[in-house]
Amino acid sequence: MNQSLPPLYALRAFETAARYGSFSQAAAALNVTPGAVSRHIRTLEAWFECQLFTRCGPRVEISDAGRFLAGQLHEGFQSLENACRAFQSNSHQLRLKAPSTLTMRWLLDVLNVFREENSTPTIEITSVWMDIDTIDFSKEPYDCAILLGNGKFGPNTESTLLFKEWLIPVCAPKLYQKARENLPDCELIHPSTDRRDWRRWLKGSGNQHSLNIARGKVFDTLEQGNLAAISGHGVSVGDLLLSLEAINSGLLALPFEQAVSTGDGYYLVWSANSQRKNNIEQLCTFMMSRVPRHIPQGVKLL
Repeated sequence: MNQSLPPLYALRAFETAARYGSFSQAAAALNVTPGAVSRHIRTLEAWFECQLFTRCGPRVEISDAGRFLAGQLHEGFQSLENACRAFQSNSHQLRLKAPSTLTMRWLLDVLNVFREENSTPTIEITSVWMDIDTIDFSKEPYDCAILLGNGKFGPNTESTLLFKEWLIPVCAPKLYQKARENLPDCELIHPSTDRRDWRRWLKGSGNQHSLNIARGKVFDTLEQGNLAAISGHGVSVGDLLLSLEAINSGLLALPFEQAVSTGDGYYLVWSANSQRKNNIEQLCTFMMSRVPRHIPQGVKLL
């Protein structure tokens, strides 16, 4: 009676060979001989009754059928690795995913204080640029994430709002007066490639300035926009709470008093089935105690 699946070690050898495009490189990665890799692949070709690689002397090239199987296996092995990593990982460790601007402007300082006051859990942070903040706990090797959004992060997730996003124009102090008196004549800085932040601030603030938002310097993140503004390259739109340190230190000025809510916020998100809930809740409580709250005098939250 046949097994329902071919041997796992043969599948792993094939997936590795397909990924490297080489039996010898796959053998080195798996710490076996190239002959062993070749035998494993022949076992699979007999099992599936199709050719997975074409062989031209010492060279091999994956077939269409092999390419399809390799794609399916790659996702499967990735899920298995993530599951095993999560099961084996220290119960007093949390793997946290967070957007880059939040990490630089708030999170790193918060985690430093957390480490000083708590011996466990240890936090392993991965800071990434995300055009749309998402997390897939079934495929990504994280226990929790901080994401910018409206609180809906997919089924089987739980979340807690840390703080809301408020947009406000920012500039170097030397540009403060010019920006207040003649914003259309200022160089605009766009902290997102779709230029949405200036559009959202203009609409939400009711500002009557006629701005040509098709012009200006374009960056990928609020952090880059802030740095360009600090250097005097124009007027950007910043996240009020994430810009507080630069504002309070005098690196950034606020030429306008209206801070516009986008309807989004920064949430701590985790899987509803997480085995690390106690540690996540501990981290969440601490983060809530460190949320930036001191709004500059005169700023109006709209």
